[in-house]
Amino acid sequence: MRFTRLRLNGFKSFVDPTDLVIAEGLTGVVGPNGCGKSNLLEALRWVMGENRPTAMRGSGMEDVIFAGAASRPARNFAEVALFIDNAERLAPKGFNDSDQLEIVRRITRDAGSAYKVNGKDVRARDVQMLFADASTGAHSPALVRQGQIAELINARPKARRRILEEAAGISGLYQRRHEAELKLNAAEQNLARVDDVLEQLAQQLAQLARQARQARRYREIGDELRRAEGMLLYRRWREAADALVAAEADLAEKTRLAAQAETAARRAARLREERDAAL
Repeated sequence: MRFTRLRLNGFKSFVDPTDLVIAEGLTGVVGPNGCGKSNLLEALRWVMGENRPTAMRGSGMEDVIFAGAASRPARNFAEVALFIDNAERLAPKGFNDSDQLEIVRRITRDAGSAYKVNGKDVRARDVQMLFADASTGAHSPALVRQGQIAELINARPKARRRILEEAAGISGLYQRRHEAELKLNAAEQNLARVDDVLEQLAQQLAQLARQARQARRYREIGDELRRAEGMLLYRRWREAADALVAAEADLAEKTRLAAQAETAARRAARLREERDAAL
């Protein structure tokens, strides 16, 4: 993988689209102070994923956008594109399907940064890992910015170790290890939460089982109660029916006796009339 071209548009002093061709071998950029030499290095670091405004000599990341001059209005965006020769297919997995890689970073005022690799939207993390896997990146010791030598001399051991790791080309491995550890920690936390959820579900299941037993017992008691009520109603109906039959029989008997008494009374009255007539 080899850098072949750097394109700047609206980035700091490069207000107009500007291409810097990086030929094979040694390429030198010379010029008087203030002509933008440092801006080229910062553009390279920026497109590789630098996210510290101080590394861009600014207070905010939007400071990389051309702020305007007496004869030129301010720009609303800045864009840097880096072209990489990938003919030998040495790019990391996921970016190794083309002979050339085009990494583009664009920042718009009040909208933040966006990254593209060969026209496909990607995250800043993806770009940073792409360069880390290629043993380079925005913090590579090969990119020496203003004041970095003094920082290196005064750096803490941890910072020096990071520089040595980047120089040895293993920073990407450490970064992936760190990400793997973060994912592992997240997985462990998720497992702990799963255990908590399982415990809660077990408690809910026990409560539901108890409620199910109560509901089943309620239905059984309800069925027994309905059967008892049915038997009681049938018994009352049977008793009422038997009482009705007995009452009807008694009424019939009394009606018969009343009819016999009435017949006897009429006979007695007739005999009395006949006797009276005979006298």
